[in-house]
Amino acid sequence: MSLTPSLERLAGAIASFPGLGRKSASRIAYHILNMTDSEATELINAINSARESISRCSKCQNLSETEICPICSDSRRDVTTICVVEDAKAAEVIESLHEYKGLYHVLHGVISPLDDIGPDDIAITELLARIDGSVKEVILATNPSTEGEATAMYIKMLLSPFGVKVTRLAYGLPVGASLEFADSVTLLRALEGRSDI
Repeated sequence: MSLTPSLERLAGAIASFPGLGRKSASRIAYHILNMTDSEATELINAINSARESISRCSKCQNLSETEICPICSDSRRDVTTICVVEDAKAAEVIESLHEYKGLYHVLHGVISPLDDIGPDDIAITELLARIDGSVKEVILATNPSTEGEATAMYIKMLLSPFGVKVTRLAYGLPVGASLEFADSVTLLRALEGRSDI
């Protein structure tokens, strides 16, 4: 059975969300149609409210409801370290560990020539503006994809004249993994990132 044009349009819009396939998008579209009027209105209001009240922190480019986000305005944070991530979700994941005490910088993407995304399309200029005498280390925490690696190498090159320490997150074998099932890149990263015990 084919969807009505309006339902098809709704499912198509939902399918554009990252990680959602066509079947999941259809299920969500049907769920939305089965909502009560008050539930649907609440969803619409929540989306509108988030879009109106959330913008980028003027310092780190993370999502915030204030000009300077709570992390940047926290005087207990280590201002000598900046962790560079691709998106706000990555900063949230690192923050959830409750171990990292430095600051963040959110790029809002990675360099991807195939997708027509260059260095000027992500927040690299804003990162360079933050490198002053107080910053001692920049941690590059982009994903270990081709684009993430290329972005990290490009940022490392740009930071070299500043004299700051540039580090990269270690990659390797996940806990509980078997060596026989590890791909060669993961195994190589694990060997390169080995540490004393």
